[in-house]
Amino acid sequence: MRILGISAFYHDSAAALIENGEIIAAAQEERFTRKKHDPGFPANAVKFCLEYSGTTLSQLDAIVFYDKPLLKFERLLETYYAFVPRGLSSFITAIPVWLKEKMFLKRLLLEELEKIEPFDRSKARLLFPEHHLSHAASAFYPSPFEEAAILTIDGVGEWATASICHGKGKDISILKELKFPHSLGLLYSAFTYFLGFKVNSGEYKLMGLAPYGVPGSEQVKKYVDIIKTRLVDIKDDGSVWLNQEFFNYATGLTMVQEDKWEKLFGFKARKPEDELQPHHCNLGLAIQEITEEAVLLMAREAKRLTQADYLCMAGGVALNCVANGKVYNARIFKDIFIQPAAGDAGGALGAAQAAYHIYFEKERVKPSALDGMKGSYLGPEYSDADVQRVVKKYGAVCKHFYNSNDLCKEVANRLSEGNVVGWMQGRMEFGPRALGGRSILGDPRNKDMQKKLNVKIKFRESFRPFAPSVLAEECGQYFEHDSASPYMLLVQPVSMQRRKPLPDGYHSFPLKEKLYHLRSDMPAITHIDFSARIQTVHAETNPRYYELVQEFKKLTGYGVIVNTSFNVRGEPIICTPEDAYRCFMRTEMDYLVVGNFVFEKKQQPAWQEKDNWKEEFTLD
Repeated sequence: MRILGISAFYHDSAAALIENGEIIAAAQEERFTRKKHDPGFPANAVKFCLEYSGTTLSQLDAIVFYDKPLLKFERLLETYYAFVPRGLSSFITAIPVWLKEKMFLKRLLLEELEKIEPFDRSKARLLFPEHHLSHAASAFYPSPFEEAAILTIDGVGEWATASICHGKGKDISILKELKFPHSLGLLYSAFTYFLGFKVNSGEYKLMGLAPYGVPGSEQVKKYVDIIKTRLVDIKDDGSVWLNQEFFNYATGLTMVQEDKWEKLFGFKARKPEDELQPHHCNLGLAIQEITEEAVLLMAREAKRLTQADYLCMAGGVALNCVANGKVYNARIFKDIFIQPAAGDAGGALGAAQAAYHIYFEKERVKPSALDGMKGSYLGPEYSDADVQRVVKKYGAVCKHFYNSNDLCKEVANRLSEGNVVGWMQGRMEFGPRALGGRSILGDPRNKDMQKKLNVKIKFRESFRPFAPSVLAEECGQYFEHDSASPYMLLVQPVSMQRRKPLPDGYHSFPLKEKLYHLRSDMPAITHIDFSARIQTVHAETNPRYYELVQEFKKLTGYGVIVNTSFNVRGEPIICTPEDAYRCFMRTEMDYLVVGNFVFEKKQQPAWQEKDNWKEEFTLD
C-alpha cells in the first residue's frame, strides 16, 4: 500500500511517501525551488517521492492533505465575525484567495498533480485529516514507542493551537485541545516579530538570543511580570489565554498592536537589522522562560491524562530545543521522541501515516534502527556522475577518493587545521536541521570558528550559536546528557569539567564581549549559557559521517565537530551538487566535499558572478 502525503499553501510545503507503513521518501519544496519556506504546491517534492519510490500517481492508494481546509475557512469567518469591525483590510485580502483557490482545494490538488503526470482523477482517493492529528501522527508512528503521550504545539491549524493525544499501537486518541485565538506558538511568534525577526522563520533566532539576557535580573523579572499580567494567563494545564487587545494576528496584517507593546515594554519594535541591545536580550529571555513554563505544564498534563511512560512531540513549538531539553530533564517521562520535521513540512508525513494507520486500520511497522525516521535522511541523493557534470560545467578542480576511510582521514585533517568544510553526502535531510548530509563543518576547539562561520560563511548575525555533532556513545564525556539526540532537537549543558570560569562582572558586559569570551574547551559550540544543541551521530544511520567524527577524534582527542546547515542566510539548505559548489564559491569556505570528491578553494577558477548575488535570498 502506497500513500502520498502533502502539505502546502501556508509555509514549508512538502511531500512524503510511505509504503506499507515504511517511510520511503520525504522532502521540502524549498530545497528544489531555492525559495525558503516555499508555500506553493510541492510539485518538485512530489516528483522526487514518486521517482525515488518507483511509483506513479495511478498506483497510489491515497493522496492525503495535512489539514481540513473547510474547517480552517470556518475559523477564518467566525474570527472576522467575532472581531467586527476590526480586520476589514485583512478580510479583503484573505477572502478572495479562499474563494478562488482554497475553498476548492480538492480540485486544485488534482489539477496540480495532473501537471506532474496524467492519471485518472476520478479514481484518486483524497483524504483530509485534521492539522494537529497530522502532527501527532508524524511524531507517534515513527517513534520507537508502542504507547506514548503525544503533545503538539504550534501557531494554529484549523481551530486547534495545541493538543494532547494518547497513542497506543496503531491508534491515536485526541484527549484535549487548545483553540484559536489562544496559542503559545502565536505568542512566541508575536515576540519574534516585535524583536525584529521574521515570523515563521526567525523563532529559532529568538531562542538563540534569549541566553544573552541576564537570568534573574530586575529587567527580566519586570518583563515576565508584564507578560503574565497584561498579555497571557497560563493555566495549570499549560493552556494559555491571550489578551487580544494587544495582538493583531487574528484579523490584522501584523502580529501585535505595536503602539500598545511599545508602551508596555518601554521601547519601540526592533527593525530587522537594528543593533541588538540588552533590553532586547532580556525580553527574549523573558518570553523563552514563559514558553518553557507552559510547555512543561502541558507535558505534565499529558502525563496526567495518559499515564504513559513516553512522550512524542511535534508542531512548530517542538523545534524549541531549549524547552525540549527542560522537558527531558524534568524526567516526567522515561524518554521523549521529537519529530525532526516538527513544523508544517512534517505534516505531509503525518497525514500519510494517519491515513495508513487510522483510515486503513493498518498495524505499525517496528523500526529497524533507532526509530522509523531513518535518521531523517529521506531526500534525494546524487551519484559521482552528477558531481562530474558540475565539475565540467564550472571547470572545477577536485580530487577523487576511492576509499571512504581515506576521504574521512583527509577531511578530518583539514578540519583539525582550522579549515571550514562544506560536506554533502548521501540523502538530503528532511526537516530544518542539517544532520551530516548537507552540513558545513568546523573544529569546535577553535576560538575563532563561531565568528568565522557567522560572518564569512553564513553572512548572519554574530550572536547565533552552532551545534555539535558528537559520537553517540561519547556524548556524556562532553555534555550533561545520557541518551540519543540524533535530530539536534535537545539543548543540554556542556559538562562542568569542560567549562572555563566567568570573569567578574560578566553579566554586565556588552553582547559582543560576552559572545567572544572563551567559555569552554569547545568554544565554537558552547553557547553563552554553557549550553549546546546536541546531535548524536550513529553508525546505523550515517556511517560515513560517523567515520569522519571518529577520524577527527583520532587526530585531536575530540569526538565532536561543529555542524551547521549548508547554506547562507536566507537561502534554503542545499540540495544538489551544483547548489553545493555555488554556495562554496560564494563564501569563504576552504574545502568542499561532495560524495567522493574534494574541492580546495585555492585551486578553483575565479567565480564569475556579480557581487550582488546576496540579493537573491530574502533575509530570514
